[in-house]
This record gives sequence, C-alpha cells and structure tokens, in this order.
Amino acid sequence: MLIVMRSDATEDQVEQVLDLVRQLGFKGHSMPGASRTAIGITGNPGPLDPGQFEDLPGVAEAIRVTKPYKLVGRDLKHDNTVIRIGDAEIGGAEPAIIAGPCAVESLDQTMEIAEVVASCGVPFFRGGAFKPRTSPYAFQGLGEEGLRILDKVRDRFGLKIVTEVLDPENVDLVERYADVLQIGARNMQNFSLLKRLGHARKPVLLKRGLSATLDEMLLAAEYVMSEGNYNVILCERGVRTFADHTRNTLDLSIVPAVQNLSHLPIIVDPSHGTGRRDKVIPLARASIAVGANGVMVEVHNHPELALSDGPQALLPEMFVQLVREIRDIHKVIAEAELNAAANG
Repeated sequence: MLIVMRSDATEDQVEQVLDLVRQLGFKGHSMPGASRTAIGITGNPGPLDPGQFEDLPGVAEAIRVTKPYKLVGRDLKHDNTVIRIGDAEIGGAEPAIIAGPCAVESLDQTMEIAEVVASCGVPFFRGGAFKPRTSPYAFQGLGEEGLRILDKVRDRFGLKIVTEVLDPENVDLVERYADVLQIGARNMQNFSLLKRLGHARKPVLLKRGLSATLDEMLLAAEYVMSEGNYNVILCERGVRTFADHTRNTLDLSIVPAVQNLSHLPIIVDPSHGTGRRDKVIPLARASIAVGANGVMVEVHNHPELALSDGPQALLPEMFVQLVREIRDIHKVIAEAELNAAANG
C-alpha cells in the first residue's frame, strides 16, 4: 500500500498516518519528495483497505502496489534519491567517482594510491580490508588492520571510505571505520546481512550478483530499505555469461532500466565488469554516456605486485585520464540535456 499525502499536509498529519500503520502491526516508511510526501507500508500479508487511510486528514489517495518491491520503486518516490556523505554525494549533479585498490595491502601502498585519488579531486576511496575470494588460498585481506589503514587515509586526505562487509557479525566493526558499507556480488542475496545493514547508520552500496536479474537486485535493495535504511546505492559490476573475452559481461542496459523503475542511484564498476585494464576506461566512458550516476574503479601503483585483481587495476596516469574524460563526457551530456529542455 502506498499513501500519498497532499502537498500541504503537515508533519502531524504524516505522523497520524504512521501511527495508524503501527497500530495495525505494520511498518510505515515516510519518503519526503520535492512536492509531496509518500508513505509506503510493508509487513502486511495481504491487501489493505484504502478507505481506512483516505479518510485521514492530509491524505490525497491510497494506492495498492502490485510490484514485488514497494520502497525502491518510483511509485513511492518519483524524485531521484541523492545519497549525501558529508560534503560529497552520489546521485547528484556530478558523476561520483570511487577509486582505490582492490585490497588494502600495506600502509605505504594505500597512502600512495590515495594521494593519486585525492589529487584528482575524487571524494571517495575504495579498498578491501576483508576479501571474499573464490580460492581459500588467495589473499583474504588484512581485516581490522586494513580498516585502521583506511581510517588513516580519511584523516590525511579527507576521503570518504567505501569498504566491504562480509557478514552480519562484522558490521559493527566495519561501520566504525567506513563511510559507505559495500555488499559484494557474492553477498547480494545474503538476506541476514541485508537485514542487518537495514539497521546501519551508514549508506549501503549494493553490487549486482554474479547472475542476478534486475528484479532480484531491486528486491535485495528492498530488504535493506524495509528495515529502515533508505540510503542505498546500486552497482552494476558485470554478470557471468558464455563470453570469455572479458572476466564478466558488463550490462550497461541495466542502468536506464533501473532508472526507469527506481529512484535509487546506480553506478558502474568496469574494473570487475571486464577484468582487463585496457577495457576499463572505454567502459567507464560508456557508463557515463548511458546515464550512470558514477563509476567505481580499481587503481594500483604497482599492479604487477597486487595481491588481488592486479590485471584490472588502472595505473595512476590512466586514472588521471579516466577522471578527465568522464567529467568531459558528463559535461557534454548535461549541456545537451539543457539545450533540449530549452528548445521544448
């Protein structure tokens, strides 16, 4: 059920609707928009009677929601969601760039890469302290030592830290250090983790699963939002297909598909999407051209020595090129959209 409030509805009238939802034993999710507030109702096992809400003061209409997801869809919130992290944002006017090594390996390595990222005016730094790997013998990350290194990166360069959470048990630990909590592709349907992150105080970056459909990704986001955390960023990182010329098949068609159905921002990871350094910049450019809200890429000062995913990591000079080119592309697109709007 979706309750649409009138544009002149007061906060008390919104709270009155939420009180009724709670009295019925369900959860109410208030989503203020530019011109109205909408309230989504979750937890009801079957259809609700719209009449019990439409008679309340301030209510414009009550609408039955037929889609399997209620909170991520544009029925609830027409305006695009902008995730604000301090003085930076994802989903706003400028493309967000998240960059750093696949894994935190040492203090010196991480600081050298962070200096390159910060020098380009990029606000977000990625780095894995916990690494879920296909092989049990591969480097699994430095754990809390890696988180402490990322904390030093924030202190020195002012970068916002994006790092992965593996299971519900280490959310509290990672949340103490991170600004954005990442759910990796292998954990996209780890429902206990999704529910736990729904109670986190930090934004969640949700990567698409290795073979996940559009609906499955949106429903994974719904798990987080249904527990009360509405700050979710979606990420396309490639899916597994029959193709062998890249590590994965980067599905850029999902960007406009998501934006048609959902108000949540979506970024693209061309590093994992291709697995090859020479393909990251072209696919990053294409991601911005197709309308993505940003990109997430891997950078390493010595990729030949990297303990994780060296072949897909950009060299520092390549990262500088990527930042310049995607900003130029975004500027051209923004100007074209302004001209189109001006010409009717």
